[in-house]
Amino acid sequence: MTNKVAHLLEVTIFRARWLLAPLYLGLAGVLVLLGYRFIVEFITLARHTANLDSHAFTLSLLSLVDLTLLANLILMVVFAGYENFVSRIDVAQGSKDRPHWMGTIDFSGLKIKLIGSLVAISVIELLKDFIELSGKDVIGQGTIGRIAIHLTFVISGVLFAVMDWVADKREFGGTHP
Repeated sequence: MTNKVAHLLEVTIFRARWLLAPLYLGLAGVLVLLGYRFIVEFITLARHTANLDSHAFTLSLLSLVDLTLLANLILMVVFAGYENFVSRIDVAQGSKDRPHWMGTIDFSGLKIKLIGSLVAISVIELLKDFIELSGKDVIGQGTIGRIAIHLTFVISGVLFAVMDWVADKREFGGTHP
């Protein structure tokens, strides 16, 4: 009787991973929304390019880059999260378009890639601030806050990398490079 209950419990827990699938599907839907937002901002930029000074043009361009990085981040989370926590994506196995990193990013690698993407996005936001402030002597509280957030992301990324390096050293008995 105990073995049957334990088996049923284990089967239920194992199948519970599929509860994550709708969340990843929702993130795929967010990619559609980001694509729409990108198109709207691109059309706005295209319509006003002749009237924009170089600073305003650069800011608009950085917004497009920001949206693209965010979309890449979401796609990475969808692929790696689904494959790590739900199921392999078998349809991609034989595809020539399959990203080289797909199926190779474990949870630790995903953390590093996520923090790297967050650092890149925060750097773009800082760059936007500095472009807006060019020629001005005063840095606002918002910019100082963004610098603090950016430095927090950088420090977190370094700490994640160090923790993974230490864990690898322990796992491989100090022989892993």
